[in-house]
Amino acid sequence: MRGATSASTSIGLRHLRSSFSCSVPSLRFSSYYSSVSFPLHSPRLRFRSPRTLSLNRPHATSFSSSPGGSNYDVIVVGAGHAGCEAALASARLGASTLLLTLNLDRIAWQPCNPAVGGPAKSQLVHEVDALGGDIGKVADRCYLQKRILNVSRGPAVRCLRAQTDKREYALEMKKIVESTENLSIREAMVTDILVGKNDNVEGVATFFGMNFYAPSVILTTGTFMSGKIWVGRKSMPAGRAGESASQGLTENLQLLGFETDRLKTGTPARVDRRTIDFSHLEAQHGDEEVSWFSFDPDFHIEREQMCCYLTRTTEITHQLIRDNLHETPTYGGWVEAKGPRYCPSIEDKIVRFKDKESHQIFLEPEGRDVPEIYVQGFSTGLPENLQLPLLRSLPGLENCAMLRPAYAVEYDYLPAHQCTRSLMTKKIEGLFFSGQINGTTGYEEAAAQGIISGINAARHSDGKKHIVLERESSYIGTLIDDLVTKDLREPYRMLTSRSEHRLLLRFDNADSRLTPLGRELGLIDDRRWKLYQEKQARILEEKTRLKTVKISGGGGELAAEVTEVSSQPVKESATLESLLKKPHVHYSILEKHGFGNETLSRMEKECVEIDIKYEGFILRQQNQLQQMAQQEHRRLPEDLDYFSMTTLSHEGREKLSKVRPQTIGQASRVGGVSPADITALLITLESNRRRSQDVKRGKILEQALAGSNPHLVEDREHMVKE
Repeated sequence: MRGATSASTSIGLRHLRSSFSCSVPSLRFSSYYSSVSFPLHSPRLRFRSPRTLSLNRPHATSFSSSPGGSNYDVIVVGAGHAGCEAALASARLGASTLLLTLNLDRIAWQPCNPAVGGPAKSQLVHEVDALGGDIGKVADRCYLQKRILNVSRGPAVRCLRAQTDKREYALEMKKIVESTENLSIREAMVTDILVGKNDNVEGVATFFGMNFYAPSVILTTGTFMSGKIWVGRKSMPAGRAGESASQGLTENLQLLGFETDRLKTGTPARVDRRTIDFSHLEAQHGDEEVSWFSFDPDFHIEREQMCCYLTRTTEITHQLIRDNLHETPTYGGWVEAKGPRYCPSIEDKIVRFKDKESHQIFLEPEGRDVPEIYVQGFSTGLPENLQLPLLRSLPGLENCAMLRPAYAVEYDYLPAHQCTRSLMTKKIEGLFFSGQINGTTGYEEAAAQGIISGINAARHSDGKKHIVLERESSYIGTLIDDLVTKDLREPYRMLTSRSEHRLLLRFDNADSRLTPLGRELGLIDDRRWKLYQEKQARILEEKTRLKTVKISGGGGELAAEVTEVSSQPVKESATLESLLKKPHVHYSILEKHGFGNETLSRMEKECVEIDIKYEGFILRQQNQLQQMAQQEHRRLPEDLDYFSMTTLSHEGREKLSKVRPQTIGQASRVGGVSPADITALLITLESNRRRSQDVKRGKILEQALAGSNPHLVEDREHMVKE
């Protein structure tokens, strides 16, 4: 196998061209012996334009024309949220792409809560959109309700959440997939990965005996690999309710040497909205001014919003659960797979938080034209005959009708430490994993992995370097770094607390961080790029205006209001920028008194305000990044023998040998590796570097001696032989 880790392009925030959110990251091409950095706009960087891959295989036809042969550039297995983003990215980069799915009618289905966004997840969706992905666009097109969460808190943790129409969302994404050039779709169950003599992937084999060939294969199997759903003590093989599981692929991957394990998740019951008494429930309305996931204004189409409602568990709810814990798969002992820590079942909440008198339960619509209500926060593994009494213990649901029972699902996954940060596996060249197969939970986490694996699979097929997003560049980079570095044994959910750089990685500046990269790769077209450039120009012009415009004559009513809300006096001839930096002073106050800019969108105004108000914090965090970048991104040789390093702890040797990190920074985040281990590792690297330099100097000296007096070299070689 070729060294995949050395053939990667690393994208970070180490070479900022500006101190503000509109700054552009750089690309770093790395190998064992060299590291060259230059800005993304450098004329030396050349990416091939979309749809120009020319490989020595028959080119597959697009979906819109007749189906092609069995040879492709990229094969994507699974058409969930990871699979769709992967297939779309690959096809748009010019790779002939085949998308295989168990059910063509369930493309981009939302089997659990039909919602997109939320804390940290919103940042992922904005970043996928900034790179040219589609989850944000479809969510904007299909929303039932939208809300900005954490408004009262700082900009680093604010986020957008949308309740979506489940069926409309799937249909919209299916239309996009079906109409994309270079992308073919086919219904099939993949059971085997075809591997060549050099440990390189060659294609896939299906249950019914078909072979499809490609130098890059992406597995996005979701909860379907050997999936089994549980309702109480009853179980059946299924990836989700009403859909068959994928059989045989786990065993094939195990034969190839991959480690597999089991995880569990669940989904609550659905109830009929016509049987709910909403009169005494707390209404949760959407925002009056709608916010958007996509940076493309063509998708900003407002629609009528639907209301969600809040209810709570009661003592009767808690007692019913306590009395029947033995009937659930987890507490009954017949399912040992771990479920998500941050999205627990209702029985987990009752057991783990015994002192809490009640828990919030949200009632959320699944669509405009269907009566189904999703009971968020109420997933359970209890038998079906106990689920209706449990639901009727909730205020407002005393007479509800249950349309679908809750169930738990356990499935196979492959711990992601078996992948590099490009999401290509370490064992098989050209084989990529994305989504829940890597141990994540959530549509947003899946989509984020999908677009990166799709990009890298297309580039791999064309013999190009893989791209890697560093932790400090994006939430996507943080997500992938966590997955491949930490030995995770429970479903991984993205949280704002997982990012050390969250003030720099806000959802409002995702485009300024990643759209230039999307453009260089070929995923951002001319229209979208022009929109991006115009937006950045408007933001820069407005910040310049606020810095230069001063209020005269004491500032009048504006100065009076600023003084009142900030409790700080306004100096004579103060600039608008200085006013905006004061606590509790927002851009809306400037607008109120005629000092705003009507040409800016709400998002652009927020960008300007955050950049100015938090300028000091942003500069400090960027300086910290610059200082740590040199050591953080120092490469580790692929063939480093950790077990031979006696200065490392026993646990450190074991964990580093298992994960095989690519950089010092990644090594420092491996569980069980101490700061002392990192120090020892740095000393070893430095010793190796000096030894290598000594060898080079010796060779140079020999060559110089050979040129001046060949007999001296001959005498030296003779002495060495003796």
